[in-house]
Amino acid sequence: MTPAQRLEIAVDIAHEAGQMIVAAREGQAFGQRYKHGHELVTDADVEVDTHIGERLQAHFADEARLSEELAPDREALSKRQALWVVDPIDGTVNFAHGLRHVAVSIAWSSADRTRLGVVHAPFLGETFTALDGQGAWCNGEPIRAGHTDRLSRCLVGTGFPYRRDSRPPLMRRLTAVLGHCQDIRRNGSAALDLCDVACGRLDAYYESVSPWDCAAGWLIAREAGARTGHLYPVPPGIPEGLYGENLLVTTPELHDALGDLLRRADAGEIDL
Repeated sequence: MTPAQRLEIAVDIAHEAGQMIVAAREGQAFGQRYKHGHELVTDADVEVDTHIGERLQAHFADEARLSEELAPDREALSKRQALWVVDPIDGTVNFAHGLRHVAVSIAWSSADRTRLGVVHAPFLGETFTALDGQGAWCNGEPIRAGHTDRLSRCLVGTGFPYRRDSRPPLMRRLTAVLGHCQDIRRNGSAALDLCDVACGRLDAYYESVSPWDCAAGWLIAREAGARTGHLYPVPPGIPEGLYGENLLVTTPELHDALGDLLRRADAGEIDL
């Protein structure tokens, strides 16, 4: 089966998942709880993850899956195997609060490289897709990253971890960005932030997230011409496109300058 055929199946599955998400929101038919004491999860997350898993199993029975709720074993990242990486609801807090930045994210990786990605935003009516080496699209139309080349004109997306005690060190980065860039946006969905860089709505995005949050969006941004990377080296044995720590995705012209700013902020070298 070709990557394009695989992408078509993944898009169909993402749209089915999106319909489930909309129905759950409209009927308020989902319970809520917290895993690890601080991370919100709803019944809809589990139900959508189950549906996606069943549909992938029906089409690709011999291929491994990494997903947020039902198959979260990250050791799959270091194995050289075909791997589906799934976030059933990226933006769970947004979903539970009635906000619109919510997405289904599905990516497929083979031979240590992400080959396809789909990010479907059911409340926004947008479906972002990409094929390795072939480009990126929104609702079937080609998209391209922007070309902002000055930090002072750079609109930056980011996010923060659920654990409150993990947030204070990130305040240095935030203050540095606010002091040198145009502004920030915190939309609550890493997958959609990456897609916003891909289509020029954001000039840059940085954050540390899980593989399922970024796998599809990373490919979409890269195929749209954004420069994708990390602030610090990726550990050996993990594909770059599936490593979510210290992501930095920007217009091609901004990557070096913004990366330097954030690393200097981490080192305490910027007067805040």
